[in-house]
Amino acid sequence: MTLAFTICSVNYLAQARTLGDSLKATNPDYQYIIGLVDKLSVANLPADLMPDYSMLEVDQIGIPDFEAMCDRYDITELNTAVKPFYIDFFIKNNPNVTEIIYFDPDIIVYQPLQKLNQDLQQYSLVLTPHTCSPTPDWERPNEQHHLSTGIFNLGFIGLRNDSTAKAFVDWWKDRLVYECRIDLCNGLFVDQHWVNFAPVYYDNVLIDRHPGYNVAYWNMHERYLSADSDGQWRVNQTEFLQFFHYSGYNPDRPDEVSKYQTRYSLADSETPGKERPDAKPLFDLYRNRLLTNHNDLYRQYPCVYIKPPKILRYKRVRKALNAPFNQLIALLENQ
Repeated sequence: MTLAFTICSVNYLAQARTLGDSLKATNPDYQYIIGLVDKLSVANLPADLMPDYSMLEVDQIGIPDFEAMCDRYDITELNTAVKPFYIDFFIKNNPNVTEIIYFDPDIIVYQPLQKLNQDLQQYSLVLTPHTCSPTPDWERPNEQHHLSTGIFNLGFIGLRNDSTAKAFVDWWKDRLVYECRIDLCNGLFVDQHWVNFAPVYYDNVLIDRHPGYNVAYWNMHERYLSADSDGQWRVNQTEFLQFFHYSGYNPDRPDEVSKYQTRYSLADSETPGKERPDAKPLFDLYRNRLLTNHNDLYRQYPCVYIKPPKILRYKRVRKALNAPFNQLIALLENQ
């Protein structure tokens, strides 16, 4: 059995529902679970905001000293830090699971993932690089940005339930307990930089360069989109679009590809090459699905685990005052 899952807080449930809808339409044999880094008892969602998909709250998976992780991390860091812990929980508590696939919630799957299913019969891990060819200019993101954020994009990872994948997950968990920070000066960008080591430390890792995988703002310079006569989306007119990653997209800014990039626009532009009319229908589709899935309502819910900045600073100061001198210096250096 293949288990597909995502991770989010309540404020991103519109995205998680949209991902689930796409998996239900394209890969109905997958079991889909939303890993919820939040508390439904606190959110008290009305019935129409409760997803039709299984949700597993993070406090149910037994992360050691989870409260301390909440003190260390902001909402992005925390949602990425728990990823290997969810994978570990699924492996240990679902004996029938043979493959586990993680997708970020802001992804739509467009095809039955037949190639991925076949590859996970052979490989222990499947990873996708941010880009498979040089970036054409110094707009954001370029290769220097990828050096800062990691070679692989961990909005997706596929794992086979075998000893190699289990060893990798154990190693990854250990690193993310304390070092899942956005701290570029110290070579950290949440969970992604650590996975640069995966093909070096572990055998049987597939780096999949399929142009239809994990299409996003960071690789749009090498991937152009079109719909064939059957309405199926293709990349570079050859391969079927497998899944598109709408990272950084805001439905309130429908002409922007992502808040994280400057290379392309979905609106008319006087700059040659900047317009991407080929991609606009995909973004319009995503915007409509998010609005249908109540994105405007979910965004109003704060994550229960994220401390307000003043409380977070207070906790850090108290921790520093109670630490030995050498630990105090280390804490101050990391602030």
